[in-house]
Amino acid sequence: MAKTKAVPSKKPAVPERSLNGKTILVTGGAGFIGSNFIRMMFGKYDRIRIVNLDALTYAGNPENLADFKGDPRYEFIHGDIRDAKRAAEIMERVQGVIHFAAETHVDRSIVDAGEFVLTDVFGTYVLLEALRKSPQVEFFVHISTDEVYGSRDEGFFKETDPVNPSSPYAASKVGADRMVQAYHTTYGAPVLIVRPSNNYGPYQYPEKFIPLFTTHALEGKNLPLYGKGRNFRDWLHVEDNCRAIELVARRGKIGEAYNIGANDERMNIEVARRIVKLVGASKDLIKFVPDRLGHDRRYAVNINKIKALGWKREVDFEDGIVETVKWYVDNREWWTRIKEKSAEFKSFYERYYKDRK
Repeated sequence: MAKTKAVPSKKPAVPERSLNGKTILVTGGAGFIGSNFIRMMFGKYDRIRIVNLDALTYAGNPENLADFKGDPRYEFIHGDIRDAKRAAEIMERVQGVIHFAAETHVDRSIVDAGEFVLTDVFGTYVLLEALRKSPQVEFFVHISTDEVYGSRDEGFFKETDPVNPSSPYAASKVGADRMVQAYHTTYGAPVLIVRPSNNYGPYQYPEKFIPLFTTHALEGKNLPLYGKGRNFRDWLHVEDNCRAIELVARRGKIGEAYNIGANDERMNIEVARRIVKLVGASKDLIKFVPDRLGHDRRYAVNINKIKALGWKREVDFEDGIVETVKWYVDNREWWTRIKEKSAEFKSFYERYYKDRK
């Protein structure tokens, strides 16, 4: 009798989760990436409903989503993810969660790490406890960061590589990241993790690198560049990141992590020079200042896994930086109000950069 060849079995595809017609909790939706994500979702889905839970700390800005006020698809709740009662009440009536809410600025974590632990780690734990008691929730996407891996001189980090955070911020995200994974392993929670590289684009709080340098250049102020500006970052446009997050919510495998990156590395000095050129400012505004403590030289992630889901970068950095700078030029009132009237912005900037002038 002739032997028949064994046919290798194919792994069954992950069933796609429908998002239209669902109610989704977005934490931190008034922030930079969260507000861009909500905007994208309303543009893509006509029957989705979004509950935005945001504590409106310094980087949360209701103006980012002012045009959705009164929209029956949108509900804003001013609240803290660390409020267990509030988290449980909201979780009971949603079918999915996109968890952006976090303290995110590395510089602030160096000055005071406490809030990062309380929000990023404990706040995530509170949400996971609410998730554990809400079996109708189909997915919980945790927004982590490529900074959990630490620095790498060459090559790219895979999702299975060990984490090795350098800053208190990165360590707080590792704590949240591992807590999310533990709730899947222990309780079977329907979690997914994404680890994006550095985002840029409209509505980013003007304390971060690209908006700070853009707005400072427009004001004719010095641009404080760490060290010699030779640290590398992989710049990912926020719209590309939001598309990847939405894709993971629909097609990602529960319990898995996905790196998201543009694989388009730039030295910080290169980005600074591009900004001043686009603004029409003098390159002499770039001032080298003492380096940040524990400053990672390079972040770089392998993105084969997210590409296998069908994602690819659509915004080239050259196009994206032009559009981003133009947005800050055209929306001067938005960022001027923050830089001139926000006591939080002023106090941190003066405290952090007073010895770097």
